[in-house]
Amino acid sequence: MSTISANDLKIKGIAAIELALSDRDEAVVSMRGKDRFVVMDLAHYHYLRECELEAALAQVRAEVAAGKAVNESAEAHLARLDALL
Repeated sequence: MSTISANDLKIKGIAAIELALSDRDEAVVSMRGKDRFVVMDLAHYHYLRECELEAALAQVRAEVAAGKAVNESAEAHLARLDALL
């Protein structure tokens, strides 16, 4: 992963980010020698977000298949929540 120092970012601006992302999907921004942030192309961010949502959907489907879900009306759900309090 490419690294951009905060000083380079301050001096070169967005050009530093464009250069770092020219051959990689992500770049790390470091401040005072410590990695602090990750920058990436918006299309790559959307791809990662979609992967995250697909993983969450797979987890929910697995929980439903394992019988860990409750199928009930909104009223029954609220009544069950009230009973927990």
